[in-house]
Amino acid sequence: MLNNVTMDSEDGEGSPNNQGDGNPKESSPFINCTTSSDVEKNQQYDGKNMALFEEEMDTSPMVSSLLSSLANYSNLPTGSKEHEEAENNEEGARPSKKPIQAPQLGTLMGVYLPCIQNIFGVILFLRMTWMVGVGGVLGSFIIVFMCCSTTMLTAISMSAIATNGVVPAGGSYYMISRSLGPEFGGAVGICFYLGTTFAGAMYILGCIEILLIYIVPQAAIFKIKGLEGLEAEAALLNNMRLYGTIVLSFMALVVFVGVKYVNKLALVFLACVILSILSVYAGVIKTAIDPPVFPVCLLGNRTLMSKGYDICAKVIEVDNETVTTKLWRSFCDSEYLNATCDDYFINNNITEIQGIPGVTSGILAENLFGNYLEKGMILEKRGLASDVDPDTSVTGTNRFVLADITSFFTLLVGIYFPSVTGIMAGSNRSGDLRDAQKSIPIGTIAAITTTSTVYMSCVVLFGACIEGVVLRDKFGEGVDGNLVIGTLAWPSPWVIVFGSFFSTCGAGLQSLTGAPRLLQAISRDGIIPFLRVFGHGKANGEPTWALLLTASICEIGIIIASLDAVAPILSMFFLMCYMFVNLACALQTLLRTPNWRPRFKFYHWALSFLGMSLCLSLMFICSWYYAIVAMGIATCIYKYIEFCGAEKEWGDGIRGISLSAARFALMRLEEGPPHTKNWRPQILVLVSMDGEQNVEQPRLLSLTNQLKAGKGLTIVGTSVQGKFLDNYTEAQRADQSLRKLMETEKVKGFSQVVISSNLRDGTSHLIQVGGLGGLKHNTVMVSWPRNWKQPECHQQFRDFIEVVRETTVASFALLVPKNISSYPSNGERFTEGHIDVWWIVHDGGMLMLLPFLLRQHKVWRKCKMRIFTVAQMDDNSIQMKKDVITFLYHLRIDAEVEVVEMHDSDISAYTYEKTLVMEQRSQILKQMHLTKNEMEREIQSITDSSRGSIRRKKPSAPHCQASIEEGARGAEQPEEEVQLIHSKSASSPTSLTAPAGGGATWTDSKGADKGKNLEAGKDLFSMKPEWENLNQIDVRRMHTALRLNEVITKKSKEAKLVLLNMPGPPKNRVGEENYMEFLEVLTEGLNRVLLVRGGGREVITIYS
Repeated sequence: MLNNVTMDSEDGEGSPNNQGDGNPKESSPFINCTTSSDVEKNQQYDGKNMALFEEEMDTSPMVSSLLSSLANYSNLPTGSKEHEEAENNEEGARPSKKPIQAPQLGTLMGVYLPCIQNIFGVILFLRMTWMVGVGGVLGSFIIVFMCCSTTMLTAISMSAIATNGVVPAGGSYYMISRSLGPEFGGAVGICFYLGTTFAGAMYILGCIEILLIYIVPQAAIFKIKGLEGLEAEAALLNNMRLYGTIVLSFMALVVFVGVKYVNKLALVFLACVILSILSVYAGVIKTAIDPPVFPVCLLGNRTLMSKGYDICAKVIEVDNETVTTKLWRSFCDSEYLNATCDDYFINNNITEIQGIPGVTSGILAENLFGNYLEKGMILEKRGLASDVDPDTSVTGTNRFVLADITSFFTLLVGIYFPSVTGIMAGSNRSGDLRDAQKSIPIGTIAAITTTSTVYMSCVVLFGACIEGVVLRDKFGEGVDGNLVIGTLAWPSPWVIVFGSFFSTCGAGLQSLTGAPRLLQAISRDGIIPFLRVFGHGKANGEPTWALLLTASICEIGIIIASLDAVAPILSMFFLMCYMFVNLACALQTLLRTPNWRPRFKFYHWALSFLGMSLCLSLMFICSWYYAIVAMGIATCIYKYIEFCGAEKEWGDGIRGISLSAARFALMRLEEGPPHTKNWRPQILVLVSMDGEQNVEQPRLLSLTNQLKAGKGLTIVGTSVQGKFLDNYTEAQRADQSLRKLMETEKVKGFSQVVISSNLRDGTSHLIQVGGLGGLKHNTVMVSWPRNWKQPECHQQFRDFIEVVRETTVASFALLVPKNISSYPSNGERFTEGHIDVWWIVHDGGMLMLLPFLLRQHKVWRKCKMRIFTVAQMDDNSIQMKKDVITFLYHLRIDAEVEVVEMHDSDISAYTYEKTLVMEQRSQILKQMHLTKNEMEREIQSITDSSRGSIRRKKPSAPHCQASIEEGARGAEQPEEEVQLIHSKSASSPTSLTAPAGGGATWTDSKGADKGKNLEAGKDLFSMKPEWENLNQIDVRRMHTALRLNEVITKKSKEAKLVLLNMPGPPKNRVGEENYMEFLEVLTEGLNRVLLVRGGGREVITIYS
């Protein structure tokens, strides 16, 4: 419950101090509330039986403090708090400051009547009778029942949400955003705002329609009299636009000057609505006793316009003389009896029928079914004879009542639905209610029940009392221009006319008052950055800028000018809002979050889903293209908030869905390892931090992003040396640094920092425990240790080799980028170049897959892929190339293929000398315990003495001298004889081959191999005495590394990236320095090298 109880400065409540300032969590009024000084606290707790807990009083207050804060909690409606603060600031430090009044509104005044006022509106008075006439009583009843059922189900869902804790003022926006998260909340909040704004436009248009058609038609600036067809329609719309703009400006000015005037007039407007409805029911009762006289004149079965005649007859007898009437003159070319008249006028009789025959007349049976009309069709009475010549065209249509729009069932749904909106009025006033959790459900459901009963009864009563042609007469042109529902009212039609006029004015003012405050609440939440300007207002909190935007959007509806065209637009936005209210309730119920404990118990997730389905169905029934536009607007806002909006954590249901879906997916992943087709590199990136807890190799994350293209799992991990209790803050700072760099490099993944007594164990812990369940890393990326030859960096390369060993044991793939600082950033682009793959041993296809993934990224997209493979002396290189091309074809990978032939060759003197330097350095560093400076001087002397010998033996290799100089810096001599890459046969110890399984490894050698190799060496060289004591396996490994490096450098010197099989580490702890030296020799002279070790499984397949 505490999570829902929030102070007035809650996000979304208009606090000036919290406008999306990066604070992602909601504040609590009870936790971390440090307002008193230490002295006051000591006095407060002195003498209390709380000594055991006094050290944590700052973060865990006493229960008495909690209850005191809860009792003093005040929840003011949006805008009123700022208004009171402004008044208080004006008063200054007056001693007699007025205390804040506790909310006193009950269910009737706070919820029921506001909902009644908002639900009953312009559609009931201006379009309900027309809807019954066109759609029939049955069709209209279905429409009303559908719409009212939708709002009732929505009200049930809303009641559950509103009673699940304290709902601050903000209404549906607050409920949806806190239930479904900021993305859905912002999107639906904007839709609700647009719906409320267009509702204001609809009410204004209804107000102007009543004014210009029924009250003062003479006020029309664009004269309609004498115009026909499209001209008359255009003149009417122009009048609506002009007067609508004037009324909108006036209403906006009233709202700007002071909302208190609108609130004071609200009861007056409500009284007008209630009186109007009561007069209709009184009129229905009167029709049963004494039906009113509203004659309708028909020519044949066609309805005549009342302004076209004075007497419903062709001729009349005056003083025993037959005199033609005004009706005769409108159909004939003269007033004389021998005039030429319209054929239809001659062939059909004039009939006068009663427009309101009464509830007992049995007219209900005639009005039971629909009578949909095309635009321009003449209103005809069913069951009345008519003599029409099918060959003659209809003339004189301006004398008949015509249908102004084409009508169909779905149009009626769109026009009618706004008349059931307004159910949120009670929840919007939750800050004024004495007991919101009791009043909102009771008041809202009672209001919907009342209005639904009125609407359904009106459908039946209109069909039972009023003639069909009158019902279909939208503007009352056949009944002397009277408002059709007014003809039914008692005691006078003017009761309805003026009542509906004032109610539409009031509803328009309410919309222009509510919409800017809703926009202000959204703006002050800070979730939509470009709307923040609309969070500002006058000193008392009135949303000036939001009112200006609201009036501008409202003017769009005024320009449309047609009530029938504006109604479906706002129907879309309200339906979308109601749909998400139902979704929020259903999700919270199904997820069973611990905080979901509504006091309103009469809800069920099935009802919420039914309400959501009805809303979605009605959206597409009303207008499928408006529905798509509304959903498109909501989707754009959702994605905008997702990418650009402020991060908020509101404990919403979408987060709960994410947790449930993640748990389900993780349980599914546990069922077994992924198939080869689904394998993708899930990378654990191991980075090191400097003293300021900044990442030392940021380009590692750039390479990760280029490999992942935003897909799959990425964990960026580092370790902090120390103890958890002492170094937790440091670890938090390192985590923030990692997150910031991941955001900069656009790496989507997770950061993980462990604290360990030493960095080696910390890295091992990351490799072991990274990931969760089936969502674990299968690939480790670690940078090549740059200064491993420096004596102070010996531990660094030993840790590196331990990482290689651990990934091998765990069957993880390993990626080691060398010279990582030279790798491209995400902003760079290669316009040409090659990615070269040196496929020496088969590693499960990692070497094939990685270039393909890299080329999906825009950095490497224009680079071409080349694959080099090594052929031995007894291999058929031509056939080998064909096989590789076929293999790549089946893999669907485009690449150039080249087979490099490496024949057996003698071991050069340079190889012996380089091996000698390596072993001498290892021995010296192992046996001598010198200071750092002495050690460096000793190494330098060894390097200088050996350099001359190397130059004498191999002057043609100047590019290797730098490597020799670097190589004289410290490693240990191996005690076990091992080899770098498997030999194909014992007789060819220097040959290279690709074994069928796994990566290159170090294995024990036989004494015979060593003897043969030594003997071959003696045949080729005049052996120096110091060479004879060399470990011949080291000599062969050095020979292999040099030969491979020579070939790779020759072919791939200009390549943008070289991918190469990485040999396995020595199985024992000695010889680690030599292993590093061999890798240095292997990659010498290459700019960017990515050493790759497979994980022991196939990662790419030729099958679909």
